[in-house]
Amino acid sequence: MLTCQKGLFSLPEGLHYLNCAYMSPLASAVEAAGIEGIRRKRNPALVTADHFFADGDRLRAAFARLVGAADSSRVAIVPSVSYGIATAARNLRIESGSNLVVLHEQFPSNIYSWMRAAGDAGAELRIVRPPESDGRGRGWNERLLEAIDARTAAVAIPHVHWADGTVFDLAAVSARTRDVDAALIVDGTQSVGAFPFDVAVHRPDALVCAGYKWLMGPYSIGLAWFGERFDGGQPLEDNWISRRGSRDFARLVDYQPEYGEGAARYDVGERSNFILVPMMLAALEMVSSWGPDRVQAYCRGLAEPALDILRGAGFRVEDARFRASHLFGLRAPGSVPAETVRSRLEERGVRVSVRGDAVRVSPHVYNDRADLDALVGGLTDVLRI
Repeated sequence: MLTCQKGLFSLPEGLHYLNCAYMSPLASAVEAAGIEGIRRKRNPALVTADHFFADGDRLRAAFARLVGAADSSRVAIVPSVSYGIATAARNLRIESGSNLVVLHEQFPSNIYSWMRAAGDAGAELRIVRPPESDGRGRGWNERLLEAIDARTAAVAIPHVHWADGTVFDLAAVSARTRDVDAALIVDGTQSVGAFPFDVAVHRPDALVCAGYKWLMGPYSIGLAWFGERFDGGQPLEDNWISRRGSRDFARLVDYQPEYGEGAARYDVGERSNFILVPMMLAALEMVSSWGPDRVQAYCRGLAEPALDILRGAGFRVEDARFRASHLFGLRAPGSVPAETVRSRLEERGVRVSVRGDAVRVSPHVYNDRADLDALVGGLTDVLRI
């Protein structure tokens, strides 16, 4: 079992930061990797051709290990989820009269590309809403499976919903998409790193993750895994480093029509960022040393006693089977606005977010029992106002 890892971070005393779904704090080791990257630019004579590739290769391998991928060449280095999703949308055949399945209040970076693709193709953007009743998570999963039919070209969903932590049964969704030959595109930003994910089990066609949340890295870098459906596709940009033979700088003027191996064709330009890549690599090594299963277990141990108390106080919480422990939504009883709850908590040094009608709570391994006690105390006080 994991113990509290707060000593690896520089969070100030008195701050109860339960908001990793917003942005993770930087661990000291990740911060140091970035500072070393900045210092490297002091003397560019020491930056060799190998520096453009070596850390990127290690980064692909680290992400592949984290998500159970056997082949690291299927990993692309991207700047954002929107970049990876746009890459996937560009390389799917979407016909007039087909449909694209997404979820209600899904994160915008996994919506706008599908809105454009549906409009361009004359396809339906099918938005699956949750039921307004008890058993919300179960019902939402059922509706999602029902929405996938023989005309579905792609299903683009998260594993864990960013607004309230609803967990979707990717194994069932994956089986359904294969039945109808639809692509499965997964946004793993709010799950991978803190919630077990395995490409061999969940079998997506593409998996895209931002780096600055549960992967514990910096902003403006992410990772994407592309399956066989995307082999030989067209990237969003034509940068030099993704072309065959790009490691030989003397031959870059011999322009190459062919791309390098695997998903590197989908890399962002200047993928070798000498600050962000070492930081992301240090972060992934740290996350892998914890293990997503152990992170989830640690968060469960913190969250469940608090949730038992809050349910008794009248807060609505999703059933454990359809809710993550590292990210969950609380809905206050009666007419107490979620924003009022958030602002009252902030006065007590408790940081959470409001997404939709839910107070979103997202603990991690730097949190301890005192943080959850502060959350419970603040929430029960809100009900007395």
